[in-house]
Amino acid sequence: MSLPTRTQLDATAVENFREYLRIPSVHPDVEYDGCVTFLRKQAKSLDLPLRIYHVAPGKPVVVITWEGTAPEEPAILLNSHMDVVPVFPNDWTHPPFGAEMDEKENIYARGSQDMKCVGIQYLEAIRRFKLEKKRFKRTIHVSFVPEEEVGGTPGMKEFVHTKDFKSLNVGFSLDEGAASPTENFYLFYGERSIWHVWITCPGTPGHGSIMFDNTAGEKIKHIIDRFMNFRAKEKAKLEDPKVKLGDVTSINLTQLRGGVQMNVLPDNVSVAFDIRLATTVNHKEFEETIRGWCKEAGEGVSLKFEQKNNQIENTKLDNSNPFWTALKKACDSINVNLETGIFPGGTDSRFVRLVGIPAIGFSPMNNTPILLHCNDEFLNKDIFLRGIEIYQKIIPAVASA
Repeated sequence: MSLPTRTQLDATAVENFREYLRIPSVHPDVEYDGCVTFLRKQAKSLDLPLRIYHVAPGKPVVVITWEGTAPEEPAILLNSHMDVVPVFPNDWTHPPFGAEMDEKENIYARGSQDMKCVGIQYLEAIRRFKLEKKRFKRTIHVSFVPEEEVGGTPGMKEFVHTKDFKSLNVGFSLDEGAASPTENFYLFYGERSIWHVWITCPGTPGHGSIMFDNTAGEKIKHIIDRFMNFRAKEKAKLEDPKVKLGDVTSINLTQLRGGVQMNVLPDNVSVAFDIRLATTVNHKEFEETIRGWCKEAGEGVSLKFEQKNNQIENTKLDNSNPFWTALKKACDSINVNLETGIFPGGTDSRFVRLVGIPAIGFSPMNNTPILLHCNDEFLNKDIFLRGIEIYQKIIPAVASA
């Protein structure tokens, strides 16, 4: 029996990509059964074993494994997440889960960039290796995890601490990056730490016509001023073209709560801030700064962290990391020019790095507008297929390092 042609393999890859995109694994309350059924079919077509782990009911971690010739060596983890963020269908020009392809061969769907493309590119690269009878030294685990878009709980955040994860013997991980609008490709070796904090300011309640002392409004103003002044200083750093978003600490006011009606002074007002700490920031010192602002604001001001990531060491991009040197050499061989930096958002790589495993974020999408979480998210067919070719160079390199 003859092997499938390149054209046939490309058609299969695009078909699988579009089928995966049509599964509405969308928040809130994601139903993962469709993804699991789809991935079982893919594993069967590759003649590879699939295992499902659960860190919580209804939140499957799916792992497809290709054993290496030296399975005792630390394995490679190719990670992606199954879940996608909510959509506003009326604001899309194509159905967000239709995976329609237009005349320019742009494929429109939620998850086309973030990040169902990468999961399929891993599998389609492996399909081609297997047809070519190739084997690599290190075992390769292709993981599909839940709940990444809501902080990784329950998902990779908890999975990395389980016996099941440790049994995978992971030595290096690849995960998502981001689209690049230029000819170059983005590669990320670290992430800013996510802090989500609520600050509550109590105050004297009373009639809205009376100028009481110790009001919640006065205190909340002090807090907001402190945060926004700090934000302005960090934003000013971005005027230097050499400074990227991942290099600064971002602060954004995201929620305000308090009050009962217009003519009644509230007994408390709360404000929420989304903070992404630059990797150079000392966490202890920054928390002390915030607590100092609360103390300055007045009596009883308190803070509560809704999310507070640990400070995590960046993955080294030097000769001490053989996976990086192998990956870089592979990219250079096919003229894939990399722009390295700190990822401005958050991915599951931070949890992998937390347990001491080097991790790199990379999505092979160049000449593509950045549309993560946006309306009309799309990926061009040729860019998608080129990504498979890039992984056909990267995966053997790191699996043989």
